[in-house]
Amino acid sequence: MTANPHIVVCDDEPDLRDTVAEYLERNGYAVTTADAGPALRELVDTQPIDVVILDIRMPGEDGLSLARYMREHSKVAIIMLTGSAEIIDRVVGLEVGADDYIAKPVDLRELLARVKAVLRRTSGHEQAIGLGDHLGPHVVRFGNCRLDLETHKMSDPEGADIAITPMEFRLLKVFADNRGKTLNRDQLLELAHDRGWDPFDRSIDIRISRLRKKIENDPSKPEVIKTIRGVGYLYS
Repeated sequence: MTANPHIVVCDDEPDLRDTVAEYLERNGYAVTTADAGPALRELVDTQPIDVVILDIRMPGEDGLSLARYMREHSKVAIIMLTGSAEIIDRVVGLEVGADDYIAKPVDLRELLARVKAVLRRTSGHEQAIGLGDHLGPHVVRFGNCRLDLETHKMSDPEGADIAITPMEFRLLKVFADNRGKTLNRDQLLELAHDRGWDPFDRSIDIRISRLRKKIENDPSKPEVIKTIRGVGYLYS
């Protein structure tokens, strides 16, 4: 097994394939892409894989045939991508051994949740990359730190409190509620209910800079709250 779960995204649509791969990589997974059956078969035969996200409708060999092949030659978990109206494909996909399915157009947050659920059932990998770690239902991880949404407290890996201001807490909660979404400054200020801002307010940058000093391993190279140049910020 790999240190981080290895996910293969197999789809003949380059934009969807690359978007899904990038999103999963940002969330801590090792990802390889395949554009069709031959590439996927080679990966299955030569590399350890934990989950395959597999499109049903592809030129050449379709996803159902590939799912049968994987069930015969490996124990990899399979999540099928189906058209929203293709009920029969979902049924057949589950019958040939798929672990789950998700309809197109793909919602990335739903896909991530399904990947995590499949990993919990099949490999126990979620805890290995820190996604489980027995976090309570109201606790959110920011890097190595934890934010308790009920007590409004943040703690470091050793459990010691990290001082945060009310505005910093509101910003962190906004990010937690919008994980994987890029938010601009106006959205952040509005969602955090900071009523003292104006259209030229740049204080959000200062506040995020202070937060990074508290939650990032290297604030000069942020990995938790990223800057999306020309757009805003992303909690990944």
